[in-house]
Amino acid sequence: MIFATTNQLAALSQTERDAIAALPRDVAAHDAHLAALPCMAMVEIGGTAPTAPLAFPFTVAAWNLERCLFPAASAAKIATTSAQVVLLSEMDNGMARTAQTHTTAAVAAPLAMSYAYGVEFIELGLGSETELEFCTDTHNDAGFHGNAILAATPLSRPFLLRLPGRRFWFLSGGDQPRLGERMAIGALIQTEAGPIVMVSTHLESNADASQRAAQMRLLIDALDANFSDLPLLIGGDLNTGNHIGGDWRDETLFDHARGRGFTIHGGADSVMTTRPSLITRWPDRAMKLDWFLTRGLQIAQCQIIASTDEAGRPLSDHDMIVLQVVGLNR
Repeated sequence: MIFATTNQLAALSQTERDAIAALPRDVAAHDAHLAALPCMAMVEIGGTAPTAPLAFPFTVAAWNLERCLFPAASAAKIATTSAQVVLLSEMDNGMARTAQTHTTAAVAAPLAMSYAYGVEFIELGLGSETELEFCTDTHNDAGFHGNAILAATPLSRPFLLRLPGRRFWFLSGGDQPRLGERMAIGALIQTEAGPIVMVSTHLESNADASQRAAQMRLLIDALDANFSDLPLLIGGDLNTGNHIGGDWRDETLFDHARGRGFTIHGGADSVMTTRPSLITRWPDRAMKLDWFLTRGLQIAQCQIIASTDEAGRPLSDHDMIVLQVVGLNR
């Protein structure tokens, strides 16, 4: 688990990213290069928020923003939920397809929230064929793509954890070559009743249920080792059932989490959390990918919020899920 922080992640030059693209396509080359990059071993902290701890009840939102093409509209959508903690995934920073914007900072600012951001992947290209239509340049300023946690209170002890994987996007990424692996990012959120550990995560899509279960197992192990006895909330895109022939009901990560004391929240079982978007225009199927896992918390309700703006434009291929936290279990 990484606890080192910075006010600004240092971007790699295009020459450095070209050198990564030219590496042998093997696990050893990937891992050696990743281990040498400071931007992959730091958490960026920023934004501003009130200093008061959160009062119960409060709302937590989790949303895969699919690169975050529309930061202002996405922030406005989040504001409609009155969420005081926001767990985000697929957030670009310095990518041509999102106008080189640091999308996490751009979402946090109008919400008056602090944030912690970590790089999941260094993107070695401009994106998929569809994403090329949105590119404002022929290069990426930074090529960062990652996850974030935002809060309406300062974040304490922010951390990042890389999850075990098979380096799929480096070895077989096709039109989306990347250096990196899936990760979780989190922090302590102060409430009037004490701190809660909040975690934003994104499990692997190009994997099977056993691989995602291994990622969840490592995440829970690390949280228990570093934040013993504190209430926990994990939220995000768990990619459940997102493989050939997959069904979210077959994912073994849920049973493992329950065995470790977690309760699963995903809204109504019959309601999926994906939709066609401006990037994902022809999805093969609707899927239920987005969840909260909680331990030591009293939860009132979990809802799925359509990820469209007032004009009906999709802001992402994922809908947002929101959860109300009403207190701690003592």
